[in-house]
Amino acid sequence: MASPAQQLPPGWAAEWDQNAQRYLFIETATGRTQWEPPFPDPEGMNPAMAQAPSTSPPPQPSKRRQYAAGQTQAYYGADTMGPPAPSYGPGPGQPAQPSQLFTPGLANDGQFSQQQMGGQPGQAPYYVGGPQEPEYINASGFGQVPAYQPGAVDQLAGQFSQMGMGQQPAGLRLLTTNLLNAPPEPLELHRPPPAIILPPNAAVSNSPFSNSDSSYQRCTLNAIPTSNSLLSKVKIPLGLVITPYRSLNEGEEPVPLVTDTVIARCRRCRTYINPYVQFIDGGNRWRCCMCSMSNEVPQLFDWDQVRNQPGDRWARAELNHGVVEFVAPTEYMVRPPQPAVYVFLIDVSHNAIESGMVATATRTILENLDRIPNEDSRTKVAFIAYDVSLYFFSLPAGTTDSQMLVVSDIDDVFLPKPTDLLVNLAESRPAIEHLMGRLNDMFQENHIIGSAMGPALQAAFKLMSHIGGKIVTLSASLPSLGAGALKNREDPKVLGTSKESALLQAASPFYKTFAIECSRAQVAVDMFLFSAAYQDVATLACLPHYTSGQTYFYPAFNAGRTDDAIKFAHEFGEMLAMPIMLEAVMRIRASKNLRMSSFHGNFFVRSTDLLAMPSVPQDLSYAVEIQIEDNITAPFVVLQTAILHTTCYGERRIRVVTTALPTTSNLSDLFASADQVAIATLLANKAVERSLTHKLEDARDALFNKMVEILSAYKGSMTAAGAGASAQLAISENLKMLPVLTLGLLKNVGIRQSAQIPPDLRAYAQCLLTTLPPQTLMPYIYPAFYSLHNMAPECGTVGEQGIIMPKPLPLTSECLERHGLFLIEDGQTIFLWVGRDAIPQLIMDVFNLPSYEVLRGGKTTLPLLDNPFSQRVNGVIQKTREMRRGVYHPHLYIVKEDGEPPLRLWALSCLIQDRADVLPSYQQFVSQLRDKVNGSSY
Repeated sequence: MASPAQQLPPGWAAEWDQNAQRYLFIETATGRTQWEPPFPDPEGMNPAMAQAPSTSPPPQPSKRRQYAAGQTQAYYGADTMGPPAPSYGPGPGQPAQPSQLFTPGLANDGQFSQQQMGGQPGQAPYYVGGPQEPEYINASGFGQVPAYQPGAVDQLAGQFSQMGMGQQPAGLRLLTTNLLNAPPEPLELHRPPPAIILPPNAAVSNSPFSNSDSSYQRCTLNAIPTSNSLLSKVKIPLGLVITPYRSLNEGEEPVPLVTDTVIARCRRCRTYINPYVQFIDGGNRWRCCMCSMSNEVPQLFDWDQVRNQPGDRWARAELNHGVVEFVAPTEYMVRPPQPAVYVFLIDVSHNAIESGMVATATRTILENLDRIPNEDSRTKVAFIAYDVSLYFFSLPAGTTDSQMLVVSDIDDVFLPKPTDLLVNLAESRPAIEHLMGRLNDMFQENHIIGSAMGPALQAAFKLMSHIGGKIVTLSASLPSLGAGALKNREDPKVLGTSKESALLQAASPFYKTFAIECSRAQVAVDMFLFSAAYQDVATLACLPHYTSGQTYFYPAFNAGRTDDAIKFAHEFGEMLAMPIMLEAVMRIRASKNLRMSSFHGNFFVRSTDLLAMPSVPQDLSYAVEIQIEDNITAPFVVLQTAILHTTCYGERRIRVVTTALPTTSNLSDLFASADQVAIATLLANKAVERSLTHKLEDARDALFNKMVEILSAYKGSMTAAGAGASAQLAISENLKMLPVLTLGLLKNVGIRQSAQIPPDLRAYAQCLLTTLPPQTLMPYIYPAFYSLHNMAPECGTVGEQGIIMPKPLPLTSECLERHGLFLIEDGQTIFLWVGRDAIPQLIMDVFNLPSYEVLRGGKTTLPLLDNPFSQRVNGVIQKTREMRRGVYHPHLYIVKEDGEPPLRLWALSCLIQDRADVLPSYQQFVSQLRDKVNGSSY
């Protein structure tokens, strides 16, 4: 039977949601989205799973292997056709179980009632979603993604339709939930943000893409308050989260490109024409949606220059798409598009050579030379090595010769040769390959300890400042000589005190001053940091911060550990292959009476609203706070981000991201339209900034108090309790994950209260909190948690939409079972938690070891063995890495339940709903919030 995506009524389309692993249904006329199919579903099943009529027999899980404690055999449901199932004996001292043992996930007769009761005696309870929560099963017991039971599906569909995701509502309906008895549900974070319900005919086309996708730009409120006083009542910060250059996963449509260089802009406010303008005067003029100025339509706007004949205006991409890119004409260029330039600064001191960093880096560059963007054969590269001196390399074109030139005067840096230092990648390829092959050997016996990184940066700047480009710095020790020399300021006595935030601020003004010089010359800096000792990440991260680069940190890197070498080589190689946007400037425009008040992210603010970005990597996120200056009378507002840039292929372009949002004077609409993911992203940026300008404690207090404010505002305006005390803690359904996201932020390494976190690790965590896009930031503050030993049989196998994932569990150790195998990941690290009672067959199938006792914890690469379960576990890990946008390749750690305490505590710290050290559990946290809300006067 065909899937629902192939049986749609006219006017509907289906799009596979990679994160939720299910179909999202889109009404093409209005752009509204919903999870449920747009037709009655007699099975009450998730549309992504309704692949067969109800009369179909349940799937034969003949290849399923269950690893439950105390089993005398692996149970295969009602399968009586095949040979006897393989036997997995009970652990030491464990009694055999009766043959009707409940196995979670298998669909036997009467099994659903057993599942709701928590299984048979003798089996660890199968925890899903918390006590009394509906189990995520479909009619056949399994599905590509978790789905509510039939009754819950109808209820959920009704809720979504009230929120604007089902039948067309007059406005957003507000649904209230009590946080005290509604445990966090991880799947909530995969749902789309609340629907944007614009007035009829707001857009000039019926295109479902006329509003930008939330992965490019999302607002904390999908309905804008008409006055600042209304915004202050709701207490939700108004802001925009922008990821203008997000990477494309396989199957995703690229951003439409307008190649005819006909660009229509408002004469007054310079807004780019978009789907929300109005055409007047018989279509000869258009009225700006920002400032209402009347503008002429360009003569060639309705002309097809390719066919040299009249064109269809309504087919133009800029009138149908919220995200579009223009090829810029010459008037958008201060100078001709410059080539991409990469200058590599490679630390060759004793520490760098000894750790294997130099060998791994040069081998990675060599292997990725063909992946460096160079479509127009103009890309230039240079290599400078440094310890206490600088080593330049002359790379003449067309030969394999390279000459090393040593500059030991680091106080007055100069270039030792006018030519052949910055060379064309294609023309000097033989010399580059030869140098990369022997650079490590040249310094193999180097016993010099010390780093003149500052002078090396100055030399790179002299080499490339007339063009611009990217400085890629690899450093294995604290800069100790010349400009920018730093001292070890790590002091364990300061950690956990009010003075700790000083360690997160730059120690030397050199780095910010130099970064601003770089920004003016269109030079970006990326930092790859490898030191086993203190390296002052907080200071060195200044360079990427102000030049729109990125910081990568590999503490105690040792290429002798295969996993360290693989992680660095993967991330470094992906960075080299990444398309970059050069010489970029970004400006955000908004409708009348809205103003961008503050900016967060990696850039330099050149003027009040112009952000300078010498090089824009993919998947870097920016957060902007918006202020309402005066009352808004328009029925909707428009927010438009425009980024002028040069592609790494030498073409000047403008990417324009447009979002239209309705206005409202109704408090309930504001709460119902709030986007909890965007709010959490903005709060993360604000918390990091506050920890630097004030103290870490102030940042934590600000997060907690903001949550109290939002809950107090909701209670005072939206519930019967008003300002009085209440036994409940009410919030709108669409914000019910915000408290646990706030708790995740409070427990994140970048913000957490602790005297044990080294300043380098904290500073790096803060870099991630302020640069990761929402899709990657959410797992970083609310990790993914899966049970692998009893996952459904298709999990880890390849379905129509790639590898099928298990259902996520709530982040609490209540879900851990002593006989189980669990995966916890936050986008940066993957933990495989192995229970102490795991049966030997599971250990053999996954790790190729005879028993739990011989299994070693720690960093590892999981073997791919010749058995279905090993292949499925490896499939889940592979899919976990693929799902996260960006270059990161998480380390995999095996964590034994009774293994090394530091590793156990690290893995358990990801289970943020548990109590940890001085930090509360989720239940304690919401109780604290309720007490504070009841005690505060609204």
